[in-house]
Amino acid sequence: MSIRSKRDLEVVLSTLQSFEKPALHLEQYPTPSNIAAEWVWNMAMKGEVAGKTIVDAGCGPGILGIGLLLMGARRVIFIDKDENVLEICRRNYEKMKNEYEIGKADFIAHDFSLFDGEADIIVQNPPFGTKEEHADKKFLEKAFTIAQVVYSMHKWSTQSFVEAICKDFKFKITAVWRYEFPIKAVFSFHEKPLRVIDVGLWRMEREK
Repeated sequence: MSIRSKRDLEVVLSTLQSFEKPALHLEQYPTPSNIAAEWVWNMAMKGEVAGKTIVDAGCGPGILGIGLLLMGARRVIFIDKDENVLEICRRNYEKMKNEYEIGKADFIAHDFSLFDGEADIIVQNPPFGTKEEHADKKFLEKAFTIAQVVYSMHKWSTQSFVEAICKDFKFKITAVWRYEFPIKAVFSFHEKPLRVIDVGLWRMEREK
């Protein structure tokens, strides 16, 4: 089997297992398969996937990293401090490995800030920082020390923050995509069955 279109990728990613018991303090909301597929597909079309080593930071069930492996990444390092969700990620990887020829995967169960490895690119959909203040800032600060290219998703309302921290770390924003990110009611305080968050996906590259 092979992935021949963005739609193919979306369909395959939609079959992956998601969070079993999302943790509120970690803001564990799954990245929708259509957004993940477009994200990964755009990277692949830019030649940023095939043969690369990529970190999926705060990977959750691994939809981004697995999408990258399906599109030819040589190795994906899945990092999440929630050991239970990392096990779901591992199961998703094994499922895909049985169906497709995909690259290697490493699974690291600790805080992304402790990662001391190397990678070509970082992809991340970090907590938006609504439960733990500046959680998204910590992800960006670490990502900028590891790779030349960082893809990171944040609330659209934090656009000025993303621009400022890029400048601080001598990165430039080369592309931005805007999405309506659906969040299903999974916690008791959610009053509506579905809430939509305005988010942006930023591609950032170290200045030369």
